[in-house]
Amino acid sequence: MRISVHRPGDLTAADRAAWAAVQSQAATMGSPQLDNPFLAPEFTLAVGRHHRGVRVAVMREEGEPVAFFPFQRTAAGVGRAVGLGLSDCQGLVHRPGFQWDARELLRACGLAVWEFDHLVDGQKPFEEGAGGSFPSPVMDVEHGYEAYLGQIRSHSPKFVRTTLAKERKLGRDLGAVRYVHDERDPAALRTLMEWKSAQYRRTGRSDRFARPWIVELVEHLFHSRSPSFAGLLSVLYADGHPVAAHFGMRTPSVLACWFPAYDPAFAKYSPGLILHLRMAEAAAAEGIAYLDLGRGEKEYKESLKTRDLVVSEGWVTRPHPVALGHRARRAPVRALRNAVTARPRLREPADRLLKRVGRLRAGAR
Repeated sequence: MRISVHRPGDLTAADRAAWAAVQSQAATMGSPQLDNPFLAPEFTLAVGRHHRGVRVAVMREEGEPVAFFPFQRTAAGVGRAVGLGLSDCQGLVHRPGFQWDARELLRACGLAVWEFDHLVDGQKPFEEGAGGSFPSPVMDVEHGYEAYLGQIRSHSPKFVRTTLAKERKLGRDLGAVRYVHDERDPAALRTLMEWKSAQYRRTGRSDRFARPWIVELVEHLFHSRSPSFAGLLSVLYADGHPVAAHFGMRTPSVLACWFPAYDPAFAKYSPGLILHLRMAEAAAAEGIAYLDLGRGEKEYKESLKTRDLVVSEGWVTRPHPVALGHRARRAPVRALRNAVTARPRLREPADRLLKRVGRLRAGAR
């Protein structure tokens, strides 16, 4: 086996096509999680436009590419998953049955350590370095929208009934409800980012859209379209006005849910939940297998999901002082965050505190 490392923009058209083909093959061979848009070449190429340290290791057998490993690295040899903190799926994209040695791969990539927080399940050479595994809820629509509704009705009949009733009430109170699965108007994308920024500030979270490179990344992905990958903006309208929207990415089998938001003025209608049901219906009609809601305990995810995938966080290392130093710095931060998010008695007061901080910040403006 031969391993070569490239800047994303230096990959040949043949290599990018082979990468997409490996993803497609994985989806048909029982590993649809490898067909996640965050593992697609387009996502790595897009992030590489904004981060100089993005690289791709291509692993070849008898001259043929069999696996692709996207990563970011610093000059000191600290490696991270591409888009760490933004990406909801990470790992090595490979042909079925492919085996690799994690330390050998890190050495070839010039890495002392590689950190991840959404490692896809089944990557045993990397999982040995995982410090924890977490549920990542999904909405299964492979067998059609009605089959999906049947699944969530079985464990939450009131949720389905209430959400559909709110959609009808939204139409009665405001005017005709219209859903656009693939909205191409850039103004609608700007509206979504404004809503999301306000939500981040309101809840005391870091505003991702205050970072110009993230805005540019999303705008670039919005215009990315091919048979194997596309940025997807979905919008729910009432009387011609947007009330909820979502931007994510899709491959032929997976729709990665990424940035959902709604207009708080219409919160009583639960427009975000209505939007997700409409997204599920449209995705099912397109032949999507599932919508990946991403890691994180949220009430709306529990209501919408049909099952959980498993993702892991941690790091793989090889003997090196840089690896020891990086782990010593990062381990306490991860342990504290996970201790809070895993315990409702800690998580709920922390959420209230963040929201209070958000209100104070808003009042100071």
